[in-house]
Amino acid sequence: MLITERSALPSALYLAEQVRQLDKTAIEAFHIPGSVLMERAGTAAFKYMRTCWPKAQKILVLCGTGNNGGDGFVVARLAIEAGLDVQVHQLGDPTKITGDAKTHADRYSAVGGQCMPYNQLSEMADLIVDAVLGTGLERDVTGVWAEALTAINRHKAAVFSLDIPSGLNSDSGKIMGCAVAADATISFIGLKRGMFTGAGPVTCGELVFDNLDIPEAIYDTVPSTCHRWQWRDYAKQLKPRSRTQHKGESGHLLLIGGDQGLLGAISMAGQAAARTGAGLVTIATRPVHAALIASTHPELMCHGVETAEALSPLLERADAVVIGPGLGQAAWGASMLGRVMESSLPVVMDADALNLLSMEPEAMDNWVLTPHPGEAARLLGCSVTAVQEDRFSSVAELHRRYGGVVLLKGAGTLVFGHEDEFVGLCDEGNPGMAVGGMGDILSGVIGSLIVQGETLQRAAGMGACLHGEAGDLASAEGEKGMLATDLLPCLRRLMNPECR
Repeated sequence: MLITERSALPSALYLAEQVRQLDKTAIEAFHIPGSVLMERAGTAAFKYMRTCWPKAQKILVLCGTGNNGGDGFVVARLAIEAGLDVQVHQLGDPTKITGDAKTHADRYSAVGGQCMPYNQLSEMADLIVDAVLGTGLERDVTGVWAEALTAINRHKAAVFSLDIPSGLNSDSGKIMGCAVAADATISFIGLKRGMFTGAGPVTCGELVFDNLDIPEAIYDTVPSTCHRWQWRDYAKQLKPRSRTQHKGESGHLLLIGGDQGLLGAISMAGQAAARTGAGLVTIATRPVHAALIASTHPELMCHGVETAEALSPLLERADAVVIGPGLGQAAWGASMLGRVMESSLPVVMDADALNLLSMEPEAMDNWVLTPHPGEAARLLGCSVTAVQEDRFSSVAELHRRYGGVVLLKGAGTLVFGHEDEFVGLCDEGNPGMAVGGMGDILSGVIGSLIVQGETLQRAAGMGACLHGEAGDLASAEGEKGMLATDLLPCLRRLMNPECR
């Protein structure tokens, strides 16, 4: 069954080895021949190709020597049978094509299909089908293979990748030296987790999926290690407030930050907390900022705090704490963080709180850490590149070192903690959100959900999806020029689905 709507894609994401296990189970336990699965894959790809590029007449197919190449031969054969002009370029030694891939390479030849060694790509092609490298890639692409992938990216024609863009690591989302930047990718049997984070979203383009009509029971044999979370799933569980509910029953959140000259971040975090339903929102900030915030947002209770001791009565009244937005890394911010870490309250750590933590590492179970890749690199003592090349390993290592729940921001936000054995992934949101203040909004949202009764793990996942969905709603007026505060009315609307 072909799924073309991104919101309808399966939630389970798999490692390459797990997809191979699914494929093997279909063949051995359910007696579906591998050649039949390959025929189904090529047929699904061809049908989508004709729907997506109906005017394309000159089709250029690049095939490797493995099963990915076999899928390409099926597409090429069907294209010939449909009367299209087809060229197939072979990468790798054709004598190494075996098994099901060889079966379909021979069927392609049987209908008059020609196959030539890769040299250079015809400029006359309307569409390039990438069937070069599949999910088993473990080392960097070099030599003629790299030349071919680079040539694909330089070509003026649209690019359609089969199963996964060649050169993308399907487990981590890392580009292995170089990778195809596809306009669309069709994935088979199981979605690969690397397609949704790291470089995955950029290389895959429009992503569609076909399970090749394998029985649903097959998926029960291989538990997924990563799940896509979407706001719509959380929204179904939201209920209107009780007609007798009072503010004390909606939680009290304390937000700490806003050192000299850093007023905006803590103000935005407080507004986000209020707009997502926290009953009481208190801000502890520098005295000069407290009056300014209160004058523009009187619903926020603002306290000027100069010493860590002054935090004590505020902490006693709070149900949870957000610390970090505009906190700074000077003595004031460090003293605030030190006092918070002495309490037993749930804590959302963001921005400078994370930078301070990286200087004096400590592990706790009652916090949510929300680093962007730069902050994650400082926490791990590595480069941003290393974090981004394997975001799954990075989020797991952050959890191992620091405990609690870790939310690694970025395209394909990851959430990992102690409540689940799998990584949660939120792929909602858009590039318009790459502006200052978005992280402050997110920390306020997560804190608000915690004081309203959500567990740390659920608040992090739910908050990420709510934040991303609000960003998508706000982008209706354009991604460029979006402000973090543009999300505030969207947050309120999303938290009240009965009013939409």
